[in-house]
Amino acid sequence: MNDSEHSPEALLATKAAARKAAFVRRKAAFESQRPGVAGHLAEVLAGYRGVPLAGYMPIRTEIDPRAVMAEAAAHGPVAVPVIQGAGQPLRFSRWHPDGPLRDGPFGARVPQVDDYLEPEILIVPLVAFDIAGNRLGYGGGFYDRTLEGLRNRRATLAIGFAFDAQEARSLPLEPTDQPLDMIVTESRILDITARG
Repeated sequence: MNDSEHSPEALLATKAAARKAAFVRRKAAFESQRPGVAGHLAEVLAGYRGVPLAGYMPIRTEIDPRAVMAEAAAHGPVAVPVIQGAGQPLRFSRWHPDGPLRDGPFGARVPQVDDYLEPEILIVPLVAFDIAGNRLGYGGGFYDRTLEGLRNRRATLAIGFAFDAQEARSLPLEPTDQPLDMIVTESRILDITARG
C-alpha cells in the first residue's frame, strides 16, 4: 500500500462509504421493525436502577430507546445529549417522559429547560458497529470526545443500541475513536468487557 491509502483523506472516504452502506441497512431494519425492539436494553438496565443514565432522542431511522428511558426515569435521573457546538463534548440535560421539549441541533429534541447532569451510563446511538465494540457515528466526534472526558473522571458504561442489521464485519478506525462496552440489538446483548 502507498501512503495515499493511509492518508486522512482516504480514511474519511472509507468512513463515508461505510456510513452510506450502514444507513441503507439501518433504514431497512427500521422499516421492518416489530414492537418491543428495546426488550434486551431494558434487561441490561434493570441491573443499574438509579444510576444516572443518558439516553437519546431518536432521529431519522435510529432505533428508539424512549420506552426504556421512561422506565429508568421512574428509578433515577435520565438525561439526553445537548450539542454545545462543533468540536465540543456533549452535555446531558435531565429528561422526563412527559417533559416539554424544544428543537435541538441536527433535528434531535432536547428538554425545554437545561438541567445538566453527568451520566455514568450512556446509551449511544450509532450508524454501524462491529463485534469488537467499535462504533461508526455520524462523523462529528461528539460521543468520542464525550466518552473520553467522562472515562477520564470515572468508570462510564457505554452501551451501543442498534439493529442487528447495523453490524459490519470491520470498521475504519481512528486513534480517537472510543470503544463501546456493550452492544444491544433487538435480538442480543454483546458484552465486550466480558470477553477480556
